[in-house]
Amino acid sequence: MGKEKVSSEDVHNSYSPKTSLWWFYLVATCIKALLFPSYRSTDFEVHRNWLALTHSLPLSQWYFDETSPWTLDYPPFFAYFERFLSIFAHLVDPQIVHLQQGLNYSSNKVIYFQRLTVIVSDLTLLYGVYRLTRNLDSRKQKLIWSLVIWSPMLLIVDHVHFQYNGFLIGILLISLSYLEEGGDLLGGFVFAVLLCFKHLFAVAAPVYFVYLLRHYCRGGIVRGSSRLLIMGGMVAAVFASAFGPFFYFGQIQQVIQRLFPFGRGLCHAYWAPNFWVFYIMSDKGLAFIFRKLGFNIQTPAGSFTAGLVGDSSPFSVLPQVTPSMTFIMVLLTLSPCLFKAWKNPQPKMICRWVAYAYTCGFLFGWHVHEKASLHFVIPLAIVAAQTLEDAKHYFLLSIVSCYSLFPLLFEAQEYPIKVLLLLLHSILMWSGFSAQFHDGIETRASNARPKKKVDQFGSKGSSGEPVKNEGFVISWIERIYPVGLVVVEIWGQFLHPLLLGDKLAFAPLMLVSIYCAFGIMYSWIWQLRSIVKSL
Repeated sequence: MGKEKVSSEDVHNSYSPKTSLWWFYLVATCIKALLFPSYRSTDFEVHRNWLALTHSLPLSQWYFDETSPWTLDYPPFFAYFERFLSIFAHLVDPQIVHLQQGLNYSSNKVIYFQRLTVIVSDLTLLYGVYRLTRNLDSRKQKLIWSLVIWSPMLLIVDHVHFQYNGFLIGILLISLSYLEEGGDLLGGFVFAVLLCFKHLFAVAAPVYFVYLLRHYCRGGIVRGSSRLLIMGGMVAAVFASAFGPFFYFGQIQQVIQRLFPFGRGLCHAYWAPNFWVFYIMSDKGLAFIFRKLGFNIQTPAGSFTAGLVGDSSPFSVLPQVTPSMTFIMVLLTLSPCLFKAWKNPQPKMICRWVAYAYTCGFLFGWHVHEKASLHFVIPLAIVAAQTLEDAKHYFLLSIVSCYSLFPLLFEAQEYPIKVLLLLLHSILMWSGFSAQFHDGIETRASNARPKKKVDQFGSKGSSGEPVKNEGFVISWIERIYPVGLVVVEIWGQFLHPLLLGDKLAFAPLMLVSIYCAFGIMYSWIWQLRSIVKSL
């Protein structure tokens, strides 16, 4: 009887996590369905046009078509994905894939269809987070699922504003899950596929390269060289399948120009909260002071305050910034992580290293989209439940990153939605982390050597012993900073219009950008300090 009872419990436990995960997805789907009628950005029409051009034109014309201003500027795999979706779009409503339909076609059929494609494509995110958490205990699993599947950032960006970030980040998580399990070849393969869907994920390519070179291609010259050839051949095959047809048509240069529009300028929008916000403000401040001192300082033609895509790189006083300079800065800031990955390539560290790489790319990259913060916030959610310090760091980072996306939803009817999503997410994080660390005990597992432990970034110390903590109690900085977000929001939404009216209309957006940039910089410094301490 005892054996039979244990067996039934084992069967129950084997199915329970998957069942629970589907409930998380179902709840998220219900929320997403309620958001169908909400605001849609120009990205909605961008993807509708991509459905039309991939369906109506031969492949040889995809990257040349200019029927719409929203030209195709994603890699070929995403274009093939749009072509696949267009088959079903044509069945739902032929006007969706009519290239001459005109801008902003917004029948209920196209709205429901495109919204549903995002929900269904989120199954990759579901699978990715399942693979990364399937060996964890139930409490950690559910905490991470709530942080990822119910992410307010994904709801705002994908299911209101409209994009496919959940689908793409899901592919990234699948790749990371293979690497954590030691499946380097499959991990590298999936990451190569991801790059052929969206090239902006290439910021983490140096981490992948160094890690795989040291972890997969080790074992002597002969074995290492053969494995390097296998990995290189596999990656080359993926890129050949994506770009091969366009190479055949002699269109590679055209495709590359579409993928890397360096002429757009340093900043995608003024309020993207990264390092260049401080650089821009310093330039404006110095220009103002020098003009007061009588110097003839020219006003740059580019606008940093309109929040629009455009060439915004001219500066009045400080040196001009070029794409090559931002590339060098990203590599320099990434170098401690690359050194750590070379010195000690640990599978369990790959999520952290990739998240750090995307943080560097967000802060110092060229023409960074404000939505790119998802690239490091979601991977960090995977490790947020591991240690108390991780939880505290993620709690602040997630709030700041979500708030930085508020300007995406600028219409009044969406204001309660974004505020409610952030408040619910904050409460959920607080209760989840409090439950995870409720007993004041945090157990650190040992790594390779006996009586040694490796902390969240690889530093050594005593291992296998319970480490006392005070539960989920955040520091004074982590308490004060969110209060500042409330002050910034009250000023921008209520006090500024009341006191100043239309004067300095850019100021609230500027304040959001600057204040959130401090929070993202704090997160980057925290990650960098942990890596440097472990070297």
